[in-house]
Amino acid sequence: MSTAAVGTADDSTFRALRTQLHEAATAFADGPGALEGLLLGLVDDVDRAVREPLEIFPVCHHSPASALAMARRLREKQPKVVYLELCEDMAPLLTELRNCRLPVAVQAFASKIDGFPADWAPLSVVAPITEASAEYQAIAYALDTPGVELVLVDRSSDHVYQWDERPTRAADPDAPETAEEEEAALHGDAVGVEIGDLRPRFAELEEHLLRHGKVRHWSEWWHQYVELPLSDGDYNTYRQVMLLIGSLFRRLAPGDTHRLKVDEDRERHMWTRMREHLTATGADPDDCLYVCGAFHAASRVEEFGVHGSDTFEISPRTATVWQHGLIPSSHTAIEAQFGLAGGSVSIAASLFAKNVRRTKVKPYRLAGQAGKTSTAKKRAAAPVPAGPADKLTGFLRRPPVLDRLDEEELLGWSVDIVRAARRNGYLASTADAIAVFETSILLAGMRDRAKPTPYDFQDAAVTCIEKDAVPGRRDVRRLVEIMMGGDRIGQVGYDALPPLARDVHDRLTPLNLPLQQRGVKRALLDIAGRPELGACSDVLWMLRHLLPHGAARPIMGERTLGERPIQESWDLALGTHQRALIELGYEGVSVEQVLEQRLRKAAYGAKATAADVLKAVEDATLYLNSRRLADELGAHALHVLAAERSVDGAPEVLRRVRRLLAYYRTSEPVLPGWIESFAKEGYAHYCTLLPMAFTDDDATVRQVAATLGFLFGMESLALSLGCDRTQLELAVAQSHPSDPARQALLWAARTHLGTLSRTELRERCDELLGNPLVLTAYPRYLSGFLHALEPVPGLTDFVVEAVSNAFGRLPDPVLLPWLPTLISTLRADGSELAPLLIREAGRVFPARLPALDGWIPPWREQPLPPAARPAASGPRGVALLAAHPATCDAAAALLGCDGGWTATDPGPRGAALLTRYPDTATAATALLTRI
Repeated sequence: MSTAAVGTADDSTFRALRTQLHEAATAFADGPGALEGLLLGLVDDVDRAVREPLEIFPVCHHSPASALAMARRLREKQPKVVYLELCEDMAPLLTELRNCRLPVAVQAFASKIDGFPADWAPLSVVAPITEASAEYQAIAYALDTPGVELVLVDRSSDHVYQWDERPTRAADPDAPETAEEEEAALHGDAVGVEIGDLRPRFAELEEHLLRHGKVRHWSEWWHQYVELPLSDGDYNTYRQVMLLIGSLFRRLAPGDTHRLKVDEDRERHMWTRMREHLTATGADPDDCLYVCGAFHAASRVEEFGVHGSDTFEISPRTATVWQHGLIPSSHTAIEAQFGLAGGSVSIAASLFAKNVRRTKVKPYRLAGQAGKTSTAKKRAAAPVPAGPADKLTGFLRRPPVLDRLDEEELLGWSVDIVRAARRNGYLASTADAIAVFETSILLAGMRDRAKPTPYDFQDAAVTCIEKDAVPGRRDVRRLVEIMMGGDRIGQVGYDALPPLARDVHDRLTPLNLPLQQRGVKRALLDIAGRPELGACSDVLWMLRHLLPHGAARPIMGERTLGERPIQESWDLALGTHQRALIELGYEGVSVEQVLEQRLRKAAYGAKATAADVLKAVEDATLYLNSRRLADELGAHALHVLAAERSVDGAPEVLRRVRRLLAYYRTSEPVLPGWIESFAKEGYAHYCTLLPMAFTDDDATVRQVAATLGFLFGMESLALSLGCDRTQLELAVAQSHPSDPARQALLWAARTHLGTLSRTELRERCDELLGNPLVLTAYPRYLSGFLHALEPVPGLTDFVVEAVSNAFGRLPDPVLLPWLPTLISTLRADGSELAPLLIREAGRVFPARLPALDGWIPPWREQPLPPAARPAASGPRGVALLAAHPATCDAAAALLGCDGGWTATDPGPRGAALLTRYPDTATAATALLTRI
């Protein structure tokens, strides 16, 4: 069906309007042409939508005028079928709205995707719903009226991503910086379903409207020139004006081919679904109502109408499994989701409540809905026909109605904003209230308004109260938004929560805290006095691992391997982070199941390292106490380690293996098989990588030191499992580093293996200090020795000696630039090494300052020559036992030994074999002297 055919079928309805537009086009465009075609095309679009047998109700997103008109029309028409522009797969969730406090958002969520690019995951689609919206009025009417069917006809959540080239993502939604940003992030990075979105897509048109309307943003223009005039209009006027605006924005939209195709496909999808439903149920179109955005109501696709074409084929959905639920929303989140001005949704909610009180229209509300109940009485309304009577001609020619100034309301606003400003640190007074009152009237007059709007009042308050700086957390503009209605934040009721969220609240019941409320709640757990709180502690630690920062934050207490806390203190904000808790319910039915899935995903990921897998093993032991999962992930860690070709993760692997090994040795009778295999295979693996690590420029000294730490720390266990120490000795012998720090690290390793004595090591350091050519590189050698304390802690005394010699012999031009490097090394990598140095230095250095002058370091003391040593005199042996046998007898009696003393053989004293065969002792002495 073409537009021209509709326009010529019966043009008597809008004949007067067409004549006027033809005359205007002739006068302004200097003759008929493109302008006349545009203006008359708008009338054709309105006429086509009005004459459609299935009544079309055009709406704007969260518009008070749309909500009020919807409430009126539903009570007048009482339709039996309501078709709603909303994702068709969200229908089962709408009944749960009665268990929530609005605003909330219906969400479709998919964490495991099939058929979309992997980097799009997770997929999320939200449709926010507020009380001041026509969509909620239609939903409440259909769900609470017997015999009424609600049918969602828009594309499914799967098609939202199928038809979009790339959804727009929000930046870091889980880390808001301010309270306002936290409230705006309630929808996360979801793709919003813009139900009834109505905004010019032609930038020049929007700029023209804002400039001539003397407003700052689109929300203010819509409030002034659409909301207020339509609030008192009849249904036909409202309907035709909304259709005209939708047609205007549609015809002036720029040539975005992809977006236009998506819009037309949505319209084809909706009309196809409605015709399918009408055919299947046999419903009469006169008893139906189609609620959609005004932009889609002025559609020109061939599938438009109950008699439209049936050529459109809806593509099948992908294999992606979608989860559905309700998440909390807020006015700020809706504004951020759809690009509305700050405070516009709150102002719309207050305007809707004011219009309800003024017009006595009773809006629909779901039975059992949390929140205030409207007290407006139902007024009998005469049936209003939805026929094609021309209401546009009179509406467009009528001058704007000058609303009388409500001085009482404006005075109340002025007093309230001054009171709020004083509470937030502003030096406001009664004079400021008078100034705000007068400035609001002045601004409205400058903008050709008889009555100040909330936006005029907001500008006046900022001008009169806010000075150079904001003393508190909120500025005056934000205070006005709060005063006009505040940022209402919705809440999903207990019955509407997924099973996981309900299970969490049930398991935390012993805490006796209102955890569903927003804000931080302090929980004190005396686990020693109340053992049942131990289960609450387990849940809280898992939530801390799964939820964003701040949802469950421990104040006192920690959970480490092998230890159980006695008391804990927590700051809980589960009500504030209700969206995150609900989205956990999309992944499983319990926090244990979700945590296990997360650990498996982290361990088996394509980019997982051996350190990541060991972290998953530790978390599985720490939070789930699952030996089965730990053994499985531990076996996988061995395969991941064998595939690594660098020592980048050696420090983290060493730290976690040490911790797990200490835990299993103290809590298990035998070590698990996977950790024995990990020690054995890891020993051989790092022996193979060691020579390359010493010469690899990409490997840091800390990573090489950690590699040696793993080899030396796991050596005893690996050798007991069948490894050969020769492999380590060969790996060290094949290492030939050129960097001074790595050279010092190699010397420390050779000292540990016994191939380099301490005397030789000390001599090499003395040679470095005595060589002017390498003196500037000596601090780098010391840095290597500092890192060597990780694999060879027995060199602590030597490191103290080397550092002391450096401070005593290095010149200031060399020593002073090195000190920042030393400090940064100890701070970044030496958190566990610094105590060793401090303890050794405290043992070596004198405890008092006066003793420092005469103190001689132990490494400088000269040993006495053999001739100067006093010779041992007298008989050798245990003389005291022979002289005083009573002590030995008492000890023997205590131990239960009944035997007596035995006489010794009066033979030659000393080692007779050494006297008879002195060659062995001579050879041993020569061998030790060479070493």
